[in-house]
Amino acid sequence: MSFESLGLLPELLRAIADQGYTEPTPIQLKAIPPVLARHDMMACAQTGTGKTAGFALPILQLLAPQQSSSPSPARHPIRALMLTPTRELAAQVEENVRAYAKYMSLRSAVVFGGVDIDPQIKALRAGVEILVATPGRLLDHVQQKTVNLSRVEILVLDEADRMLDMGFMPDIKRILSLLPAERQSLLFSATFSEDIKRLANQMLRTPVSIEVARRNAPADLVTHRMFEVDSEHKGALLAHLIKSRDMQQVLVFVRTKRDANRLMRELQRDGVPATAIHSDRTQGERMQALEEFKNGTMKVMVATDIAARGLDIEQLPFVINYELPYAAEDYIHRIGRTGRAGSPGEAISLVCGEEKRMLDDIERELKRKLERLPMPELATGRSRPPRHHEERSSSSEHHAPRSTARPAPARTAPVAVDGGFDFNKPYEPKAAPSSDADARAKIPLRPTMRRQTAALLGGLAKKPEL
Repeated sequence: MSFESLGLLPELLRAIADQGYTEPTPIQLKAIPPVLARHDMMACAQTGTGKTAGFALPILQLLAPQQSSSPSPARHPIRALMLTPTRELAAQVEENVRAYAKYMSLRSAVVFGGVDIDPQIKALRAGVEILVATPGRLLDHVQQKTVNLSRVEILVLDEADRMLDMGFMPDIKRILSLLPAERQSLLFSATFSEDIKRLANQMLRTPVSIEVARRNAPADLVTHRMFEVDSEHKGALLAHLIKSRDMQQVLVFVRTKRDANRLMRELQRDGVPATAIHSDRTQGERMQALEEFKNGTMKVMVATDIAARGLDIEQLPFVINYELPYAAEDYIHRIGRTGRAGSPGEAISLVCGEEKRMLDDIERELKRKLERLPMPELATGRSRPPRHHEERSSSSEHHAPRSTARPAPARTAPVAVDGGFDFNKPYEPKAAPSSDADARAKIPLRPTMRRQTAALLGGLAKKPEL
């Protein structure tokens, strides 16, 4: 079936062709007709299935009769609101909406936190029909009275399960209370949990329910492999894989922001161009890191699970789990960044002994075993800095337990060598002076002070014992 058969406008079909789309995905085939028929909808679909076009294209068509070329903001009120959990996803959704609407007179804007609010206020005051937003920043605009939601006709809640995981439920309820009761609502989620069903009951009216699997599921397009490796050799193995296989674009996952920064620095020391993305970085830094990764300036992007969802990187060939996630479901989201748009991908996990239980959970979730790869020869002579060494407090270092069974290491002291210092030469203490005269000779004093000291010592020598 073609996009033409879905009854889309010529302007939309032209924009679709510009994007290189040839035929609709399963989610687009199932979602576009009920949205055009103005039904509420509850859809189970993961990122990478084409769901953004599944709701953006029919929404643009529904708003087309109200489009205006007038510059007046009053002619461009917010009619469609699309909520997403993360800044990156919001930016990508709005970018797609803008691309699909390139031959129409409909305006769109995106608002999210972590950046200056003033340019967003300016865009809203100019008038937009479609607003893509994260919940927190949208409520900031509501509080500042810079956004008017009274004429919203269509609401989209994208990745609703992720929103609930991130604690956005109170914000969502407040936003729902600000919208007109008479509206069309669309909810998209990767899972239909009980919490999602309760939310759907609150915001949807007799919804159409659709569920699709990822197009070309990861099991078909992604090769799952693993190395069994000691934790202290993971860094050397990662650098070896990137260099020996000439990986030009690889997304590496770790668990914490601290690990992301540490691993990024280690890769840079190994001569591998690397950047990092996590929640402690400003929005500008995150967008720059993503852009550098996409355009090939950086071969490696080290990420926490904030990047496991919402990132749209087409034809990403490699995902490496430097550390396994605690939840098997997060493994699925991580490796979902590769094997997209019909292109094959490879997911490689570096598994140490402490992660055996996590590996078992992942293999149960996948219903398959990860392919075990033999360890290559590694050049591990370079000393690896202690994990999180830069964040340790001085007290933790000073109170580290010391084994009494091992001999104390030889003391060393810097010894001058050719104008520098040799820190490896054993320390040899000099013999103590044999007499008071020797002691006085060793005192590095100015001549006047030397005479005064000698007189004092001589006077003390003549003093009788008490």
